[in-house]
Amino acid sequence: DPHSEFMDAEKYNELKNDTEGTFGGVGIVISMRDNFLTVISPMEDTPAFKAGILTGDRIIKIEGKSAEKLSLPDAVKRLRGAPGTDVNITVLHPSSGQVRDIKLTRAEIKVDTVKDTNGKREFPLGEDKIGYIRLTQFGEQTTTELDDALKKLDKQGMQAMVLDLRNNPGGLLDQAAKVCERFLPKNQLIVSTEGRHAEERSQLYASGRGAHPNLPLVILVNNGSASASEIVAGCLQDTTATGASRAIIIGEQTFGKGSVQKILPLGDGSALRLTTAKYYTPSHKVIHEKGITPDIVVPMTAEEEEALFLRRNPGGMDSLPEDQRERALSVHDLQLERAMDVLKGIRLYANRASAGEKAAGKRSEKVAVAR
Repeated sequence: DPHSEFMDAEKYNELKNDTEGTFGGVGIVISMRDNFLTVISPMEDTPAFKAGILTGDRIIKIEGKSAEKLSLPDAVKRLRGAPGTDVNITVLHPSSGQVRDIKLTRAEIKVDTVKDTNGKREFPLGEDKIGYIRLTQFGEQTTTELDDALKKLDKQGMQAMVLDLRNNPGGLLDQAAKVCERFLPKNQLIVSTEGRHAEERSQLYASGRGAHPNLPLVILVNNGSASASEIVAGCLQDTTATGASRAIIIGEQTFGKGSVQKILPLGDGSALRLTTAKYYTPSHKVIHEKGITPDIVVPMTAEEEEALFLRRNPGGMDSLPEDQRERALSVHDLQLERAMDVLKGIRLYANRASAGEKAAGKRSEKVAVAR
């Protein structure tokens, strides 16, 4: 099990720093996939992100030494380090076969987990009244940041929303559950966990504190959406008590990381991380090694994903030759465009249905007066 490990005191402190939102490193989330050290997602605004490392890239060397036999904890330990120090890695991009030697300067990683379409926290709303929020991961402040974003969009008259979980590698389960709560009615099942022992079986339900249980919602996912992202997508894709899916999922199959790790602190400051259970969606679909299948599959090529990645990166476009820059700027975000089309269709149908009900009401009034 690549997700179970012994953590010495240093490693355990790094884990706690991760969830608090600050740590020293290069800014990538990695996992073992087919025995390769694989990038789940680069974290935005980090050295790895700025270097153009992409979801699915394989790290084949660290400091010139093969990473083939490295365990996941050892790999993380070699990539982490004090801000300002360098680490050299060799990366293979599977779709193109391109191998790159990259020198990364470690930095203190501070992650804003909630962003708008421009990578900022302004959350402008267009004339279509469709809001857009992107979650980069699930940290301790994610729900607080999400609530702030929702308030800004509500003040502008938001009538529908796109929640972008693409390349979100996951994070804290409680934050994922609270994100779900923002869009669910009271007592709706969010996620269940099942393990060998009774204490490892649990169910989480919505508290009813959600302010947007009826807001038309589309969620974007791809292969870089993992763990807590898959819990949110799976929860909101499943049917509610009314028999309708709470959200429409658009994009590509997610990563398939749905196992539960329990942290057991030890007296000397170290800890054990053990896989104890698996996550299940409300309809009891298993996430682990399966992932979430979108309702509407919209594939994107590696070149398209890379172009969109560079456009989100503040300095990404500047690194390209002019002809490549023009090509990157011409690429459309097909998944987001499809999401907008779907939400516009839902709103149009709702408006026509509402107008029909009003017209029927007026006809009933006239009949009553005539009698």
